[in-house]
Amino acid sequence: MLPDFRVRQRDYLLEIARALTQELDQKKLLARILRIAIEMLAGQAGLIALRDQPADGWRVATAHGIPPAFLRYLEPLLAEEQAAELDVEELNRMLKELTYTASMGLLNGTGLPLNAHGRVIGVIFIFRSYPDLFSSNDQQLLQSFADQAAIAVYNAQLYGQVSYEKQRLDALIDSAADGILILHPDHSIERVNDSFERMFGQTDEEVRGHKHEEIIRWERRPQGMTLEEAETDGWPLTPNAHLYVEGDLARNFPSPLPVGITYAPLLAADGKLRNIIVTVRDITHFRTAEEIKATFISIVSHELKTPVALIKGYASTLRRDDARWDKNIVQDSLAVIEDEADRLTRMIEDLLDASRLQAGGLTLKRTDVSLASLTRRLAERFQTQSKSHTLAVDFPEPFPVILADETRIEQVLSNLISNAIKYSPNGEIRISGEARPEQVIVTVSDQGAGIDPRDLPHIFDRFYRADKAVRHTKGAGLGLYLARAIVEAHGGRIWVDPQPDQGARICFSLPR
Repeated sequence: MLPDFRVRQRDYLLEIARALTQELDQKKLLARILRIAIEMLAGQAGLIALRDQPADGWRVATAHGIPPAFLRYLEPLLAEEQAAELDVEELNRMLKELTYTASMGLLNGTGLPLNAHGRVIGVIFIFRSYPDLFSSNDQQLLQSFADQAAIAVYNAQLYGQVSYEKQRLDALIDSAADGILILHPDHSIERVNDSFERMFGQTDEEVRGHKHEEIIRWERRPQGMTLEEAETDGWPLTPNAHLYVEGDLARNFPSPLPVGITYAPLLAADGKLRNIIVTVRDITHFRTAEEIKATFISIVSHELKTPVALIKGYASTLRRDDARWDKNIVQDSLAVIEDEADRLTRMIEDLLDASRLQAGGLTLKRTDVSLASLTRRLAERFQTQSKSHTLAVDFPEPFPVILADETRIEQVLSNLISNAIKYSPNGEIRISGEARPEQVIVTVSDQGAGIDPRDLPHIFDRFYRADKAVRHTKGAGLGLYLARAIVEAHGGRIWVDPQPDQGARICFSLPR
């Protein structure tokens, strides 16, 4: 039969073993091991010091029965000691000297290293308040505790590392700009990230557990092979067998969302499918860019071709050797050539300005500008171009002078007045100004048919032209786009002030 102290030792070790299997929190586990060690060795206090990495200093991971003042004195000293410069024997010596000095010779102690996988990761130190030395049996028992504590620290560090990696992976998934879904092999959804929640309009809790086919529904036939079709053909045959499909994702929002979806398999070591990682990218901007490019080609090919054809036609006619032209006919023909050349020049300049804007190259040369004088000068010039319109200028006196790029502001006003003439068959075109404490507001209004409400959200878009405008007027759809860019570059804004059945009314503001 085992002696009583041996039975108690066994019971303590069994309790530590149970703690190892039941507790993964490193701080709680070490505190429990230290308490048991102090109790078993009849000590009064103790501590466990750790170093997490070989280059780190020591730190007190847990302590029991030690006055706070002593710990506050001890911790900075341990933190300064680099593991590469200090072995456990030196740490033991330092702790003993500190203990002896702090207690005026009333305490003594002993410590043993915590070894895990050939590396010293810490030390356990037990203090007694009586002068008896620790016996070899005490040392052996403390070594058992040290071995258990080393296992506990190592397991807790592994658990902490796994938890940290999981948190980092979760943060990475949730911060991704693309939507991400993680599927089980049966296509049930394990989780989705924040971006997909915003795209789809439902939360992770609402989507989780549903089948992939219930969430990823196509508004129309997509481009590429769907996941279900690919799996029918044996997908995935290899670990890198990515699958891509593109189309319009049906959702509860008013309109479907253009997306490109990539499927990537996650295979186990035996080759079996464990998960499918689904990446959902919003391709609205890509599709818009393609539409803009197509529109640009269509508009440029048409709008540039027309003046070039007219110029060539009139010039070729005037050069004919078999005809003599009346002077008036020659003058009229040359006027058409000049007008079309001016139109071609304006269109090219608008295209260049649009390119500069896209590249961020629009610069302003600010000077003092009198908007009232500039507007009157433009009104007089445009009045000579139209006999069916009356241009009225209404600026209160005195109207403040602002700091702006006069050439660019003239471009804005010219575009707005030109549009008013072009889209209203006749009537008054009024350019009015309003001075406010922080800004000035300029309004250009006409008495035409006005702007269709369906076109209002798009009239400042590049190359956008209403269906009616495309049929009845010439243009590349750049005037209002450039006007908005110029106004916003000055720190102002431009908008449409709808007036049902009262013509179009466009306003812009500029800071004073």
